[in-house]
Amino acid sequence: MTSASAQTPQDQDTDDEFLWLEDIYGDKQLDWVRAQNSKTEALLSATDFERTEERLLEVLDSTDRIPMVVKRGDWYYNFWRDGEHPKGLWRRTTWDGYTAADTQWETLLDLDALSAAEGTEWVWGGARFLRPEDGASYRRALVLLSPDGGDAARYREYDVVDRAFVPGGFDLPVAKTQVSWAGPDSLYVATDFGPGSMTASSYPRMVRTVHRGQDLPDADLYFEVPQDHMMGYVHHDQTPGFERDLALDIIDFYDSITYLRRDDAWLRVEVPLDVTVDLHRQWLLMRPRTDWLVGETLHKAGSLLAADLEDFLAGGRNLRTLFTPEPTVSLQSWSWTRDYLLLNLLRDVSSEIQVLEPAADWQATTLDACPPLHTVDAYAVDDEDDAAGNDYWLISTGFTTPSTLSRGTLGSPAGTGKGAAAAVKSSPSFFDSSDCTVEQHFAVSADGTRVPYFQVAHQGMVLDGGNPTVLSGYGGFEQALTPAYSGVVGRGWLERSYTDDGGTLRRGVYVLANIRGGGEYGPDWHRAALQQNRHRAYEDFAAVARDLTDRGVTSREHLGCTGRSNGGLLVGNMLTLYPELFGAVSCGVPLLDMRRYTKLSAGHSWIAEYGDPDDPEQWEFIKTFSPYHLLREDVQYPPSLIWTATSDDRVGPVQARKMAARMQAIGVDRVWFHEALEGGHAGAADNRQSARMHAMSYEFLWEALTGRLS
Repeated sequence: MTSASAQTPQDQDTDDEFLWLEDIYGDKQLDWVRAQNSKTEALLSATDFERTEERLLEVLDSTDRIPMVVKRGDWYYNFWRDGEHPKGLWRRTTWDGYTAADTQWETLLDLDALSAAEGTEWVWGGARFLRPEDGASYRRALVLLSPDGGDAARYREYDVVDRAFVPGGFDLPVAKTQVSWAGPDSLYVATDFGPGSMTASSYPRMVRTVHRGQDLPDADLYFEVPQDHMMGYVHHDQTPGFERDLALDIIDFYDSITYLRRDDAWLRVEVPLDVTVDLHRQWLLMRPRTDWLVGETLHKAGSLLAADLEDFLAGGRNLRTLFTPEPTVSLQSWSWTRDYLLLNLLRDVSSEIQVLEPAADWQATTLDACPPLHTVDAYAVDDEDDAAGNDYWLISTGFTTPSTLSRGTLGSPAGTGKGAAAAVKSSPSFFDSSDCTVEQHFAVSADGTRVPYFQVAHQGMVLDGGNPTVLSGYGGFEQALTPAYSGVVGRGWLERSYTDDGGTLRRGVYVLANIRGGGEYGPDWHRAALQQNRHRAYEDFAAVARDLTDRGVTSREHLGCTGRSNGGLLVGNMLTLYPELFGAVSCGVPLLDMRRYTKLSAGHSWIAEYGDPDDPEQWEFIKTFSPYHLLREDVQYPPSLIWTATSDDRVGPVQARKMAARMQAIGVDRVWFHEALEGGHAGAADNRQSARMHAMSYEFLWEALTGRLS
């Protein structure tokens, strides 16, 4: 066979001996999957897998978890899964009911009952309400249901008063669809209207105005984008006094064009393609991903700028800088209450919250709510509510601190008893963390960059390299990994222990790496590992692995790594590029074949992140981080578990299948594969499947890193 380095991209397709596995639902292919599943399940049957699965399911099914809610009118809506309702309940309650010790819920939709009645295993995807006329209650919603947990879903109109689907109401067939209410009797629908209506990324490119009772093919075209762009959709802003239509042409993951409907035409908001645009009442917020020169003022990448919308559309460029990034401080998100703007920041990957008051010349104050090495997110409860317009939620969590949901009011006069947030709900402890310590360390990557990581371990840990350690990461799409409490991680890993041959008690160590490619330090941190610079993310992760070894926390035979999706690509590169650093690899719902990723599922939409393998020049760098093509017969690979889901229509299962098949074909004898037959990109459609997925990964890693893997 011709070497990978000498092949053209087209040669790679012809020489791919496992192309046949790309037929996702073929009988021969599924027979291969079932045979692989049997081998993996046989391996796990000799471990504590079943006990671990049940203990993790207890966490996921616990009725003491915080039921997170969304306020619409006077009601608080929640979707809930537990042991009695594995597919879940959509339900609601009042504020007094929510704060009561024993909340009484009104069930709106029982998905278990619906699935049984309709013979389809429905998976909840959310609900989108129609804003009622002033003085009326919220009543109509579009309920999003997936038949298998994938991104393709069905929209059905539901009446929360009648607690039933609306007879003859809107019912959009299963597809990758984006929908917005256009009015009480019409929708803006971006979906699969037939040939030519979808982009190369498998998302809608056409938006049509669908009126009640109208067939989709008869609907009038309202907006469209070119087929080589990622997606187009239209959103109707229902804010009273600011009703308007916005259209978004998403070119790729980082470039887009925003339009505002004016005089029966689309008016472009004139900003660079990489500037994120947010409209709120009279304000226009803008966040550039690269430095943006406006007049003589240079606005740094990751800053947040404000302008009066009408003035900006008229050509004015009177921009107000609301946030300027620092080397260790980045803006993660923002949320509007009625009179304030909440900014969620990270300072060396710990939360900080600022409150800005537009009426006071954007005066900023810091919300005293963020302990070190914790994540605290603030967002509005309901900015349109007359009484609660300046109320905000706080969700605080840490690796050993169970999550707490609090509620406060911004701008409350002194002495009113409001203002500072008060706890509303708290999650229980699911594992004993009394002697756990959380530390932040910094590794030095190959180019000298300091890379932060969190370490969760037990007091008294012996630093002799003998501790079973799991290193997790992601490093892509400007997504930040932050401290968070997880009963699954606690029970699945931190509570584990064994006594080694020398009589030393060993307990699980959990490590989270904040490598480049993520968003922990803003867009520059992400852009540093894009496309031809992708290896910086992998060098960062390898540097953390080496630092753990150098500090005596662990050693190669006791260090495992795990990641999902883009994180699966990350650990796939650890497997192929740095096999000497790891004793085991757990690789979930991964990208691995970077030659064909643009042709599989939604892969074309990620060209901006990884590059285009059909461009020979770009394939030259892409092939250097394509694990499927980096496998070699003369390399000793660590034990590996590769797992995925048949119904994943985002990454798809075929890359995982092909990687495992090629590893087995070249003689790698310690590679296992498992494919859930449903579950979507999350790998699980209900709590039982999720518990099984996590238990499988943790059980495999524990067996491998403690020398018990047969």
